[in-house]
Amino acid sequence: MNHEDDNVLLFGSGDELPSNHSNNPHIDTLINGLSRRQVLAGGTGLGVLAFLGSALPALAQAAQPAGKDLAGLPFKRRTRLPFDALAVTRTDTVSVPAGYRATPFIPWGTPITGSYPAFLENAGNSAQDQAEQVGMNHDGMHFFPIDAQSGKSRISDHGLLVLNHEYIDAGLLHPNGPTVVAGKRVSAEEVRKEINAHGVSVVEIRRNLQGGWEVMPSARNRRVTAATPMQIRGPARGHALLRTRYSPDGNAARGTQNNCANGFTPWGTYLTCEENWAGYFASADAALPRELSRYGVRNSSRYGWDHLVGDEFERFDATPKAAAANADYRNEPNHFGWIVEIDPFAPESEPVKRTALGRFAHEGLVFAPVKPGRPVVCYSADDSQNEYIYKYVSRDKYRPGRSNDRLLDEGTLYVARFDASGKGQWLALDIHDDSFQRACTAAGVSFADQGDVLINTRLAADTVGATKMDRPEWGAVNPENGEVYFSLTNNSSRTTADAANPRSANPFGHIIRWRELSKDYAGRSFAWSLFLLAGPETDSLGPNGQPLNADNRLASPDGLWFDEEGRLWIQTDMSGSQLHTGPFGNNQMLVADPKTGEMKRFLVGPLGAEVTGITATPDFRTLFVNIQHPGEGSTADNLLSTWPDGPGTRPRSATVIISREDGRRLL
Repeated sequence: MNHEDDNVLLFGSGDELPSNHSNNPHIDTLINGLSRRQVLAGGTGLGVLAFLGSALPALAQAAQPAGKDLAGLPFKRRTRLPFDALAVTRTDTVSVPAGYRATPFIPWGTPITGSYPAFLENAGNSAQDQAEQVGMNHDGMHFFPIDAQSGKSRISDHGLLVLNHEYIDAGLLHPNGPTVVAGKRVSAEEVRKEINAHGVSVVEIRRNLQGGWEVMPSARNRRVTAATPMQIRGPARGHALLRTRYSPDGNAARGTQNNCANGFTPWGTYLTCEENWAGYFASADAALPRELSRYGVRNSSRYGWDHLVGDEFERFDATPKAAAANADYRNEPNHFGWIVEIDPFAPESEPVKRTALGRFAHEGLVFAPVKPGRPVVCYSADDSQNEYIYKYVSRDKYRPGRSNDRLLDEGTLYVARFDASGKGQWLALDIHDDSFQRACTAAGVSFADQGDVLINTRLAADTVGATKMDRPEWGAVNPENGEVYFSLTNNSSRTTADAANPRSANPFGHIIRWRELSKDYAGRSFAWSLFLLAGPETDSLGPNGQPLNADNRLASPDGLWFDEEGRLWIQTDMSGSQLHTGPFGNNQMLVADPKTGEMKRFLVGPLGAEVTGITATPDFRTLFVNIQHPGEGSTADNLLSTWPDGPGTRPRSATVIISREDGRRLL
């Protein structure tokens, strides 16, 4: 979630303003002058994604062997999507097709641990209560079968549901909103409650005999908040820029926040991703260092946590106050913007910030297909206007049954350059790489060591000439052919187009995809195309160049997820006027079949809500989807939604359990 028109810092959505002022080409410049149909046309079963110009014809015109895609990979022949598309609506409910049911589950405030304090509808719960309840504004999540770490799990009726809580609605979190006196926060209890409403929830759940799901009282249930102690690992561990009064050696951090999308590792752990964290900090320093200015830290903060006295609050004030950096909190913002690994099966373990994966506004993390004896490869995007897409390749090889966590500490981070030829390059952000050193020399930019490169990932990507993207967000990998998809939600901050971002102004967004040109995904070359241009029927194209229609028009694609049979589930994050007027209705979730080009609207959310986060049980009989900030902008005396509890109640983010009424597989 990163609403482009919400820039109010104190208690607003507080998303980042653009901070990339480099001269790197924008993706839309690459597509400028090309036919949109030329860019999107791929046809059924296209196996290599070199779609532009002369890179396309030979493969696209080849006869497709029966039962295989053009890369020679087997696929299951598909029938049409077995549900009737929903119409757009602006009702205050969750709508799903006939034959399906949607049941709200674990809304904000659900007790899961400790003394299991009940949720109080007047928002009168204490800060300690909130530390024992499900957090606010559900986002990315994953279902871990209870034997997930065995490597052979297929259990579908018992597991751990792990979910992110991206930010808070301060006007709803407290009985009468936050207490502010002369523009300053004054209640430590309120701020502690806000800190505890962030982070991650780990919830053990089981399907009962009636087919419904229940929260189990369990030692595994856990809240990770913006105050939870954490370790720092990887190349930046112990770096001078990570030393603070809390961690003079730069090896530890406190808390995770703005947890947007997510990932999960082949070895059964959860990855939560820190997105729009910069607005939580303030610095009155007249000349901000690059590790703050390039990330959008300003002289006022989003929630005013820094207004209060005490170590737990003063850490959000990054203004230098002492001669030594480790004597104050000037480096505290550098503890955020990372991927955080959590072992959901070990509630006593400390989460770990993996610095080798880079520091930016991480939207999520998605792994390429993993095979024993090969490096692990994963992708992440920087969700801000004109930022970049990244790939990480581990140094060592994946070995099932062994401890593999160090694979995320030792490897190479790359950033993407999309060329107008339909090909692309991964540019190494490695201080020992000759090309990187030459780029730094040419740009007059220097880094002290690899830790400095990773703490200043955005600057390093600027330096090598990465392609600016239209708010790159969620990623997903097609299990049928290994193609990588990323959503580009929208971008209103520029006036020129390029190949990979084809609109000079892009209020509707699009989806890009590519195929690596190396079998192990670790190489530096790829071929790419556009999968979809979102928007109204008159200004858009659907999967593989097919026109959109009333059954599938959409705007601001965000969440992406492939099911095991290769269907792409697309969630939207419209905001502002786009959400409240025009042809799109409330935010929604659609299902697209890349093989056939068919796409239908499957779910429409309640008023003001974002549809985000998705996971399923292995038997594919249960789908979990998150509904974030219903009635966004509500306060205690101005309820813009009353979902899910009904008239007169505060809106609450919640997970929705979707199943078929006949109990069969979802599709």
